[in-house]
Amino acid sequence: LVARDYTAYSPSLRTEVWGRSFKNPIGLAAGFDKNAEAMDAMLGIGFGFVEVGSITPEPQDGNARPRVFRIPEESAVINRIGCNSHGSVVVSERIQKFREDSGSGSSGLLGINIAKNRTSENAAGDYARACKLLADKADYVVINVSSPNTPGLRSLQAGRELAKIVSRTKQALSEAAPGVPLVVKIAPDLGPADKKQIARVVLRHGVDGMIVSNTTVSRPEPVASHPLGGEKGGLSGKPVREASTALIREMYELTGGRVPIVGCGGVSSGLDAYEKIRAGASLVQLYTGLIYQGPVLVPRIKTELAQLLARDGFESVEEAVGADTRVKKGAGFLKFW
Repeated sequence: LVARDYTAYSPSLRTEVWGRSFKNPIGLAAGFDKNAEAMDAMLGIGFGFVEVGSITPEPQDGNARPRVFRIPEESAVINRIGCNSHGSVVVSERIQKFREDSGSGSSGLLGINIAKNRTSENAAGDYARACKLLADKADYVVINVSSPNTPGLRSLQAGRELAKIVSRTKQALSEAAPGVPLVVKIAPDLGPADKKQIARVVLRHGVDGMIVSNTTVSRPEPVASHPLGGEKGGLSGKPVREASTALIREMYELTGGRVPIVGCGGVSSGLDAYEKIRAGASLVQLYTGLIYQGPVLVPRIKTELAQLLARDGFESVEEAVGADTRVKKGAGFLKFW
């Protein structure tokens, strides 16, 4: 058992994104609580927000076992779990009960991550269906088009396909839960043209945010030489930290700092989180670090992050966002293509 975190942290950690107040910018990434069964417990250990899912419209099983491979020497994990989901109806009821039980005294914010069913041929329709069932219980909704473990899913990041999904989901969102932010989660394995296409879609269609990024199919050394390095699936943890931070900076610059970014990938210290914030992330998520360091990681990251902000003269997280980029706050939209 782990005690709830009632520590009073520095006010500098409080931040506002999408008009919502986060008590701290550290969140739990999707994939840990796929079916919304541990929301209260994870908020209780000190996360400022928790993202559940991915949740598909219909129930479906994940991929065959074995499907998770730990590489402790590199603080890394390769997984090919797939979007195993209880389905939107069941999970919606579970979240509704959580909302009713916690009321206005909930200790953090809740993101809901949605995906298409594996066998569906109507991706846009799947995202819209899931959104209609779940969005009214969310503080933000995430379109997951970047898991490497659902065949064909990453192809939906292409400009026209992504635009179609965003348009249908935004329409569903306006009907089910007007005002709830819509966020897109992207892959780290993108070429220059893909990045620019995604930035254009996000800006033109009024997407509220991006999560940068999902797991990678690449295998940097020394993971590539490890006995488990050849396993198929997405790699997460420390080996993806630098690439994730670099992509955050690039997407922040491509969107001129106009679109809030949630940085994700290899976060296991306050410094890791701080680097992502300076690269352009307004919020930061983690998952694999929790596997190796346990719940004590969350308060440690918050303490370290507050110390780093103070060291560099920032009175808030917001002041530090994008500090290491070419985008200057108040300079307006800068074009980088």
